[in-house]
Amino acid sequence: MHEHTLLVTSTAESTGKTAITLALGRLAQAREKRVGYMKPKGTRLQSNVGKTLDEDPMLARELLGLDSEMHQMEPIVYSPTFIDGAIRGQEDPDELGAIVAERFAELAADTDLMLVEGGGSWTTGGIVDLTDPEVADRLDAEVLLVAEYEQAGDLDDVLAAADAFGDRLAGVLFNRVADAAFDELEQEGVPFLEGRGIPVVGVVSRERELAGVTVDALAAELGADDLVSGDRDAYVERFLVGAMGGDAALRYFRRTKNAAVITGGDRSEIVTAALEAPGVNAIILTGGHRPTPAVLGKAEEKGVPVMLVTGDTLSVVDRAEAVVNTGRARDAETIDRMSELLNDHADVESLIGGTGDEPDTEGDAGDDAGA
Repeated sequence: MHEHTLLVTSTAESTGKTAITLALGRLAQAREKRVGYMKPKGTRLQSNVGKTLDEDPMLARELLGLDSEMHQMEPIVYSPTFIDGAIRGQEDPDELGAIVAERFAELAADTDLMLVEGGGSWTTGGIVDLTDPEVADRLDAEVLLVAEYEQAGDLDDVLAAADAFGDRLAGVLFNRVADAAFDELEQEGVPFLEGRGIPVVGVVSRERELAGVTVDALAAELGADDLVSGDRDAYVERFLVGAMGGDAALRYFRRTKNAAVITGGDRSEIVTAALEAPGVNAIILTGGHRPTPAVLGKAEEKGVPVMLVTGDTLSVVDRAEAVVNTGRARDAETIDRMSELLNDHADVESLIGGTGDEPDTEGDAGDDAGA
């Protein structure tokens, strides 16, 4: 008999929802629970037309060993085409809600724990009355809210979401928290939220392996032509566009780490500045220009990979950002690492429907207070 449903939602896109959802599934399976997965609104689509399915349910099926059908796991393909139709009145929200509930019932029948992954952010789906709070109501789900934290102002988003979920909120999980913000969140942010009756079930610090992609993976995804191989295992988490003069570029590049600089191959002063900055792990050249042998020689000496990618700088930036933003939950290794992080830094039992033991964290007490 199905006993517990957890909807995993987030304050924004790309916060690590999929990795967290699947890691919780793995942890529940390790505790002998029968686990099901559903993503009612497919939002991570590869095509506009809506024929292409979301990658997350496919990954869930593979990593959790499920035999559910895709049309059950993802009843609504929330594509631009679908949204346009919904605005014109071609979709009936009640009917869609009923389909989601029906598919959920089919999937949940033989499970102890049903994991439901939200789409985009918690407000996604409002056009057809299927935001995550509305989905949680329809499926009678508890809710885990995944959030990121850089500064105190980020708690505004958490408060708004918590208010929308009300008593269904099982807790907030902060993911990918940078070292610089960690202490402030633990010492001030968490007590502030719990004072408002919002339980915090975990704070997971930023892990380099989960936050970026290797230079090697990035080059493969971009179809890059290698000019200098360099350190292929270095990580890239962010991109800097080199468009200013040499001195300004150097000051700009020096303030960063784990970055790739994207610039035209004819801008040798920018490439030289990038090679001087210790936080630049790769240089991506656009526009089909190769730098001078002297510049490439310097890159060789410093061990910094230099690659040539077709296309103009802006289109390459878009493609590169997409690789970093979607590369995260794509493999079993990421899910294994996330499982370890959650085991160590989150109150997993309260989320996956514990063994009935006494709650052992303040998060649970806060939960009762807020209920």
